Amino acid sequence: MSAAWARLAGRTVVAAVLTVLSAGGCSGPPQPALPMSEQARSELIKAAQQVLVDRCMTARGATGQPASQEDALFGTDPAELEVTLATGYTVRTHTDGCLAQAHRHLYGDQARWFRAEVTVNNLRPEAQARLKDDPRYRTALARRAACPEKDTRCARQSGLDDVRARLEPARLAEVRAAHREDIATYDQLRDRALHRAARLLAGRPTPSPKGPAPS
Repeated sequence: MSAAWARLAGRTVVAAVLTVLSAGGCSGPPQPALPMSEQARSELIKAAQQVLVDRCMTARGATGQPASQEDALFGTDPAELEVTLATGYTVRTHTDGCLAQAHRHLYGDQARWFRAEVTVNNLRPEAQARLKDDPRYRTALARRAACPEKDTRCARQSGLDDVRARLEPARLAEVRAAHREDIATYDQLRDRALHRAARLLAGRPTPSPKGPAPS
């Protein structure tokens, strides 16, 4: 073998070893598998939240009167965070309770998560509130209002349900477009919470679903 080929072969072996070492050094602990369904993902986050809340309540020694337990869980007045919705309602929450602490652990930023969650959970009510701007909806609503109480036939013939079913999807699309940044934040932080919940609960036994006792 010539000296040139020997040097080339040597460099090839060294490169292969470095590749293996690099791959081994970069690999961390295996990530827990995530549930596929949205319901299972929500249940995973709720289970992790409960674990964190229980730890916090125990650490704070939250025993005794129900009022003190409630303060430890939800926090004490006044509420530090609030979101006023397009529908006019204001939602408030605390930052000093065990629930808030669990949210910070899972979502990273409690204030961002609170605003995003409240907004996303109220997209449909905001869309329904926008229906009042449509004359077709107002006309059908007036016909429904003129119906005698418990007159289901009159209510059905008012056409309000049909008008709402036709108009609401477009209004909901408008609302989602107006809040696309809030929706993106919601998805981002929920994904973060999902991964943190999976790591927190890794290796723990999964509770069996509750159901009727076998006969």
